[in-house]
Amino acid sequence: MKIFDLFGRKSVGQQPEKAAAVSNPAEAEIYPGMRVEVTASDGHLLFVAKLLAPHENTAELHQYSESGLSLESGPIPVKIRGYNDRGGKAVYMEGIMTPEQRRIWQVEQLTVAKAENDREFFRLNTNLDATITTFSGLSTGEKPCKLLNISVGGASIGSGDKHYEGDKFLLKVKLLEDRPLSVMLCQVLRVIEKGADNFVYGCRFLELTEEEKEKILQNIFAFQRKTIAVKS
Repeated sequence: MKIFDLFGRKSVGQQPEKAAAVSNPAEAEIYPGMRVEVTASDGHLLFVAKLLAPHENTAELHQYSESGLSLESGPIPVKIRGYNDRGGKAVYMEGIMTPEQRRIWQVEQLTVAKAENDREFFRLNTNLDATITTFSGLSTGEKPCKLLNISVGGASIGSGDKHYEGDKFLLKVKLLEDRPLSVMLCQVLRVIEKGADNFVYGCRFLELTEEEKEKILQNIFAFQRKTIAVKS
């Protein structure tokens, strides 16, 4: 469903190599292409990237959100929080980052602190008008709601209509006026009742391709840049 528009070759007779032991189990959670948040030591978000070519204590960061950093920046001590799509885990790392070329950074002294069941990725507060479309139950049809915040993996939605854990619906929202309408298939994970006819739903997105996830991130950071510009 479209929501938005290490291998080695073994020679003949060669015995398979024994897998290297992993001293820190959390290291096994890292893989090429992992989406990561890169923050300064004070917790300030620098950019979002893909972690590529991990090898021992080095890796590359291919930046795909904007940042105020330049090729003259660095070395910079950074904290890296990766999101493991395969296991639904967050992987916490630290290292020293230096620029290689435009939007590509080399990380050295890379260490993995821990991996834990934390499914949250970078989340942006929005409070935007949106709609929910359901296809079964008493509230079938399209109803207004508020997009309270959004990440690449899901969203928090405020609504006056009652839904339940496990319910699925389509969320439609324009993060920016000059961008196409975004339509995401959602599933309710959490229900918070704020009072009569006032509910907050923690939802995850379903059936998103990698391309669609990257488009969500691009829209999130475009919205963030516009918000910062308005406040400046």
